Amino acid sequence: MHIADMAVSVFVVLIIAVSFLSNVVVLICFLYNQEIRKQVPGLFILNLTVCNLLLTVSNMPLTLVGLINKGNTGGSGFCQTVGFLDTFLTTNTMLSMGALSIDRWVAVVFPLSYHSRVRHRDAVIGLGYTWMHSLSFSTVATCSSWVGYHHLYASCTLCNARASGSRTQFIIYTVVLHSLTFLLTLIVLCVTYLKVLKVARFHCKRIDVITMQTLLLLVDIHPSVRQRCLDEQRQRRQRATKKIITFIGTFVVCFAPYVITRIFELFTLGQINPHWGVLSKCLAYSKAACDPFVYSLLRNQYRKTCSDLTNKILKRSSFNSSARMVENGRANDTNNIKPTH
Repeated sequence: MHIADMAVSVFVVLIIAVSFLSNVVVLICFLYNQEIRKQVPGLFILNLTVCNLLLTVSNMPLTLVGLINKGNTGGSGFCQTVGFLDTFLTTNTMLSMGALSIDRWVAVVFPLSYHSRVRHRDAVIGLGYTWMHSLSFSTVATCSSWVGYHHLYASCTLCNARASGSRTQFIIYTVVLHSLTFLLTLIVLCVTYLKVLKVARFHCKRIDVITMQTLLLLVDIHPSVRQRCLDEQRQRRQRATKKIITFIGTFVVCFAPYVITRIFELFTLGQINPHWGVLSKCLAYSKAACDPFVYSLLRNQYRKTCSDLTNKILKRSSFNSSARMVENGRANDTNNIKPTH
């Protein structure tokens, strides 16, 4: 095996491990915490988590086997099923991220009327659209026999070689697919999160004005307290920017190389480096490992839930060990008592 293939294989193994564990933790937190289940964004996060888990257990291991065996790992029907899931799950996750950004925008821009504007019924309608959108594109590709094992990506996915008889239709399909998934979601993310950033900066400026006025009035305030207030003021301005960069940046870094390679593959006559093709596919897979941290596990509510679950498990194990020690102590005391005649 080439050293580049070995490095990519290790990368895929790490992605599978991190993605599986982190998404399972998010799912456990969702099932354990009733407050998370009541929130409207929880439905989108649940959908995103389930899609990422399915992608982790179905497509990623087959890509790893394809890298090792240098070829298709199953029959034609099996590969078409996996390719159907690849298109469906990837499209569904992208649209779920767009839905989460819209929900965040409504919550920040219209905080007082958020609960009346966004209800569970609206979330169900949004999820219905994401499923219909994803099913439509994946069904068209499967029924047109455009899905198969692609050596460039070492996975069962959309394959140019299987569309040789209908190349024009395949080009139109691929361009429309990525325009209405990746490009549409990217535009939604940029528009909504930039508006959120604008509102956050406006509120930061108001807080900064109040903070500076307070510091001017408090003449006898200790310099260390004044410096701490200024540091918190600077961190508050940077916090919103970092979050927006994380949301949009992870989406672009993970999906853009794969989508650009896909589009470039349609119109180029030269051969693309297979190592780059596999790497771009792995970067798209890595989004499934990033999403639990970007959208869930770094939030205070999920961190508190994880902490409560950990403490509950540790207390239970500690209680069981203490109970066993008490029982063992009683058994020893009983054995040490000598019978009297």
